[in-house]
Amino acid sequence: MTRLVHVVEPPSEPDAPVLLVLHGTGGSERDLLPVARAIAPGAALIAPRGPVVEADGVPRFFRRIPTGQPGPYPFTFDDAEIAQRTAELATFLDETVAAEGLEGRPRYAVGFSNGANVATAMLLLVPGALRGVLGFAPMPVLDDPPGTDLSETAAWLGAGRADPIATPALVERLAASLEERGAAVEVALGDGGHEVRLDAVRAAAAWFAKLRAATGGADLP
Repeated sequence: MTRLVHVVEPPSEPDAPVLLVLHGTGGSERDLLPVARAIAPGAALIAPRGPVVEADGVPRFFRRIPTGQPGPYPFTFDDAEIAQRTAELATFLDETVAAEGLEGRPRYAVGFSNGANVATAMLLLVPGALRGVLGFAPMPVLDDPPGTDLSETAAWLGAGRADPIATPALVERLAASLEERGAAVEVALGDGGHEVRLDAVRAAAAWFAKLRAATGGADLP
């Protein structure tokens, strides 16, 4: 069993999906539960805590590497480590789904910042682990993303126009990368900065409800 501190909230509907709920840097496994519940009220929620702990006690899903350069986000990442972490997270999801008797339900991820980044990386690095991602303040983190076929996946990416980290330009770059590989992607630009705003949650919930209705609550187009 892949050991991650986590919480599970069972589904309240028989055919509801599983949502993997992924917090941002410095967050906890409970941070985004209300957001995920607002997006998919009847879903099963599986929310792990990031296993990487920085020197100041901040949990994340993969490491940040300081660049020593000035800027709003002076860090870079390691593709090999991200591949390892996404594989471990996918295994954790498989094992938790089996342990909770949730097999056969479609799986999506809801994430903020680092959580959104690891979710979109999982789409690329672990094909079939997720049907789709709802990412708040995501950005590209892979230097050399693989040419994964994403024609069976979808992504909603929310960006704050004043976000100094996951800027609208970076979110659009991520969206283009996913679209090039066949994913159905919607980018929602809103007010605010690096945060999860109520209007963004409402937009994500509307997108997800439309997606689920269009697919009959099962597979993506």
